[in-house]
Amino acid sequence: MPAPLPALAFGGDYNPEQWSREDHVEDRALMGEAGVDLVTLGVFSWAWLQPGPDTWDFGWLDEQMDGLHAAGIRVDLATATASPPPWLTHRHPEMLPVTQDGTTLWPGGRQAFCPSSPVYREHALELCTRLAERYHDHPALALWHVSNEIGCHNARCYCDVSAAAFRDWLRRRYDDDVAALNHAWGTAFWSQRYDDFEQVLPPRSAPTFPNPTQQLDFLRFSSDQLLDNYVVERDVLHRLSPGVPVTTNFMVMRQTMEMDYLRWGREMDVVSNDHYLIAAEDGGHRELAFSADLTRGTAGGKPWLLMEHSTSAVNWQPRNRAKRPGEMTRNSLAHVAHGADAVLYFQWRASRAGAEKWHSGLLPHAGTDTRQWREVVSLSRLLDSIEEVTGSVAANRAAILFDYEAWWACQLDSHPSIDVHYRDRAEDVHRALSAQGVGTDVVHPGTDLSGYDLVVVPTLYLVSDETVASLTAAAERGATVVITYFSGMVDEHDHVRLGGYPGAFRDLLGVHTTELMPLLEGEQVRVEGLGAGTVTADVWAEDLALTTAQAVATYADGPAAGLPAVTRREVGSGTAWYVATRLDADGTDALVERLVAESGVERLPGAGPLVEVTRRVGEEASWLFVLNHGEEPAEVDVAGHDLASGSDVDGDLVVPPGGVVVVRERERRDGRA
Repeated sequence: MPAPLPALAFGGDYNPEQWSREDHVEDRALMGEAGVDLVTLGVFSWAWLQPGPDTWDFGWLDEQMDGLHAAGIRVDLATATASPPPWLTHRHPEMLPVTQDGTTLWPGGRQAFCPSSPVYREHALELCTRLAERYHDHPALALWHVSNEIGCHNARCYCDVSAAAFRDWLRRRYDDDVAALNHAWGTAFWSQRYDDFEQVLPPRSAPTFPNPTQQLDFLRFSSDQLLDNYVVERDVLHRLSPGVPVTTNFMVMRQTMEMDYLRWGREMDVVSNDHYLIAAEDGGHRELAFSADLTRGTAGGKPWLLMEHSTSAVNWQPRNRAKRPGEMTRNSLAHVAHGADAVLYFQWRASRAGAEKWHSGLLPHAGTDTRQWREVVSLSRLLDSIEEVTGSVAANRAAILFDYEAWWACQLDSHPSIDVHYRDRAEDVHRALSAQGVGTDVVHPGTDLSGYDLVVVPTLYLVSDETVASLTAAAERGATVVITYFSGMVDEHDHVRLGGYPGAFRDLLGVHTTELMPLLEGEQVRVEGLGAGTVTADVWAEDLALTTAQAVATYADGPAAGLPAVTRREVGSGTAWYVATRLDADGTDALVERLVAESGVERLPGAGPLVEVTRRVGEEASWLFVLNHGEEPAEVDVAGHDLASGSDVDGDLVVPPGGVVVVRERERRDGRA
């Protein structure tokens, strides 16, 4: 019978086809030394499994499955459909992807296929079926892994096959009514009116800005098409391999916006994610924490699997910085602290050849007599010591609303300012909340908000009437609701909500803006009223008038001098705040401090800008994670048992610079103040 997933699994991608049989024997021995208990197998093996159109070879994979099982290592078995073999694209060049400007993307890398290609789907499903029939009851099998990082390199294809699929998608969306499409796309502008769906194309390169709703619908279609590629393989696996969970690895991180993962998460048996730090950014642990919380949001609050991250440097950035001593451990524990029930890497053994040969691995090029290997072994032992947290969840009372469709729409061209970025405010508010010890969920606007006392709505440019009603009900119930600039501006068709800004949120917020005042590049304004003195803001200002709200802070200078910059309105038992400019870090901190105090959400002990404190909660216990990203010791007031050191703590726990602790709290806590 297939095996269950290990508790707090540890391991990574394993690519034995790159190595000799002698290396395979060494691999399994070293995996045992490192405590590896789960590997992802076969991700890029299509050409090895099917060397030719009518040739199949499963012998080598049989050996690997049997050998790993004998070594006590379970397998996340990939369907190998991520990268078609050269023989397939040679026989069927019509399946290759095409860019917006008409350039064909040829084989030689990976993911050289159009997501809408029926040829690709036919061959992928045949491979998936043969794998499921052969390995559905193998005792090493713990998880099925569909494709790999779906859409990573081919998220949007503009070829004729994609154009036909896009038209079919539009017919379904608009009930085969071209008049409804014309209304949604605003085709009265620029003489774009269609009288037949056959006239519609993807938003290919045009003389000037393509129709914005056409662009938005194409992004929706592209995400749906990629998801459908997952679903058809998943359904084959469910049918032929019942009871074995199926997943695919998301890429929830700042640089990936092509897939609507909050929608995709509903289709996963278990959510998995890949995450990589950007070496050029300071404070990467903050983006990691936000992305991990967003991953938990895609999983509906359930635990998820960290399918890939790196032990040290990656290979694909302009300058690939090696991780400092202890950084790998903190990165890994941070994902666990935010809900991961597995810690896996790309990859087990650093490659000798190929495009990723300079990507770090659990087993580095230099072998086992290395700091990196010793840290890998040490981390494995640490994970073993804390595996009791497996299955536990967050119990946060603060939430940040996040929507991929709003992200897509916010980033379209021809907007008031190129400096407005969707994740900007979400990440900065999350940073400020984390520094004050407030655990935060990052969730879809359609989430039930009844369990939250503080709800932050950053840059929700596109919003539905249902979300407005939900936020209004949350405030009336007693929550503190905070909305930032460029929110509520358009409906689901990217049509401006008329009558003044911030559009859909005017009544809830009690404000009315008649003109937007985006600031020029480098221009700053001062804002007073959030605390002692003034803070700085940039990017955005508004000609804002109060209707039923009160001013909390005002512009001290600039185009909106004397006008409100931050407002507050009492709504039922709660409040609704509006932030009409981009506050600097000090301003955001001052604002968040007031919001936390007003909402009454719990502050976890010992948190600070460089001290990350989170809590996971189980049925009978709760665990406090403390990660010290700074260069000074951190003190935390907590009582219980530190699983990392094996010692009891009673009060003043000192966490050394770069250190981590995981404390089973003496009394179970549920996140309520």
